[in-house]
Amino acid sequence: MKRLVIIFLVIFSSYNITYSQPVPGVDENIPFLMTFGPKAEKSWGDDDYSQVFFFLIPENYKSPIYIRVYDPDVGGDVDELNGTFDTKMNYSVYGGKSAYYDPDAQGVDPVGNYKSGNMLASKTFAVDNRYDKNWYTFGPFNPTEGEFTKEFGGYIFKVICDGITGNDGNMYRYFLSTSGTENKPIEGGFAFSYEYSFRMWDNPKEISHIYPYVDERTEAVKMMNFDWDADGIIRVVSVSRKGQDFEVSNQDEWKEVKFSVKPEEKKSSLDFQFIKKQGVAVKNNNVVINVRNQYNEVLRFFTVPIGGVPKYKWQKINVKQIKK
Repeated sequence: MKRLVIIFLVIFSSYNITYSQPVPGVDENIPFLMTFGPKAEKSWGDDDYSQVFFFLIPENYKSPIYIRVYDPDVGGDVDELNGTFDTKMNYSVYGGKSAYYDPDAQGVDPVGNYKSGNMLASKTFAVDNRYDKNWYTFGPFNPTEGEFTKEFGGYIFKVICDGITGNDGNMYRYFLSTSGTENKPIEGGFAFSYEYSFRMWDNPKEISHIYPYVDERTEAVKMMNFDWDADGIIRVVSVSRKGQDFEVSNQDEWKEVKFSVKPEEKKSSLDFQFIKKQGVAVKNNNVVINVRNQYNEVLRFFTVPIGGVPKYKWQKINVKQIKK
């Protein structure tokens, strides 16, 4: 998969991405990531019972790092009950060669060698009151245990959450931290993924976002969303797009949306806004989304948009008077 990775070096060095380290990010306004046990019907909102995130540590950062998980167990007030809580969820951390650059690791399905690299840590959780609304910490890790990437200027760690038994929904968050006991961001660290499985807000006034980055090779975008329960619209905003609305999927189906990329949108982020129906709220709505270019390559979602949240730039049109 070809990448114009030099672009990212320039952009990342130009912005302080400190606040990208909560996952989901602050600007995304997504309440929780979501992964179900493998016996759940897909109509509950998870197409493959697995989710992958990548965390980058800057090359000049030399201290131990920690990857923290909020509410990693499956039970209690946060998670989604389906009958009785009988689900187990495994989290695993990978580094070393091919942890990121293996093509299967950069896909949207848990197939092939998606668990590439060296496993650095793994833990399975079921119902465990100790971790209900609390944090579990993986680490410490030496930053150099990640896979070095010259293009990004640092070391990448991969974290996979897999449902391994049961049919309940696991809602959780991550934080990349300098501390094993507190959430303390690593300056210049950031996180990204190729596919999001997450919980929507119940409140229709809340708008969630994702921010896929569009490189200069991207001429067209294909957005795929799953199991949106026809709950509103997806609006796309960019530096040259004031707001374009698209329909969302019904229950247990994929919806494909295509649109062309404008020249001004290249080398910037798009803002996909998830706007719920007003009135009677659809509750406990879990959804999946990925975005591809015209080559069917999956675009990255950064938990903080590269270059900041995209704002529409109104273009003034000069009108010349024609002399008669």
